[in-house]
Amino acid sequence: MTQESNHSPAQADTFLPGPVLLLGAPGVGKGTQAQLLMAGYGIPQISTGDILRDNIARGTDLGKAAKGLMDNGQLVPDDMVNDMVGARLSQRDVQRGYILDGYPRTLGQAEWLDAHLEGLEESAGAVALPLVAINIKVDEQVLLKRITGRRICGKCKHIYNVYFKAPQQEGICDVDGTALQQRSDDTEAAFTERMKAYHSLTAPVIEHYGKQGRFREIDGDRDVEAVTESIREALEQLRQAGN
Repeated sequence: MTQESNHSPAQADTFLPGPVLLLGAPGVGKGTQAQLLMAGYGIPQISTGDILRDNIARGTDLGKAAKGLMDNGQLVPDDMVNDMVGARLSQRDVQRGYILDGYPRTLGQAEWLDAHLEGLEESAGAVALPLVAINIKVDEQVLLKRITGRRICGKCKHIYNVYFKAPQQEGICDVDGTALQQRSDDTEAAFTERMKAYHSLTAPVIEHYGKQGRFREIDGDRDVEAVTESIREALEQLRQAGN
């Protein structure tokens, strides 16, 4: 997917995004916006899920310990996740910045990350800028329709929505005539549980960065391009303000 931007390549090369945390409830479009920011700024997305899988695949000590916990149905504790994130942030591709995905999830993780970033030395080539958090806000009733109305073609993977982008024939893909499917977690019950988890985990993180003046909220109920531009503007304003 190609997106036009008002930002020139020169601006993308000279502006340091630093660490960016994209927040938002299920269905607000964090994944789409992360991909656009990665392409626009030339920075990586750092996912704790990816980090865990990589450590497990490579058989690191942390990976072995995490696998043992996960195999027993236990959560990986904050200190173990923090250590994995710290190791990832020592790699060269994060020098200009990065998009954090799924981390920090808790106030304890946020406080650890702040301390870790403060300890980084610019002379070592790492980004010493503090983390900024941008929350993409969409009305919950709109999100409910986005998720419960989603239908996917099992063959060509084209995505529809019965409320916003319905197929020409109900339940049938316009492209290849295949019957559309609804994912098992795209139900109202699943959405309700995901929202409960989002509010309980994210509220303290939002409050944490809000108190430090390193937080902006963006209206996500608009075209993808408009949301992207608002995120860029908020990010650049935060950095210009010394954050």
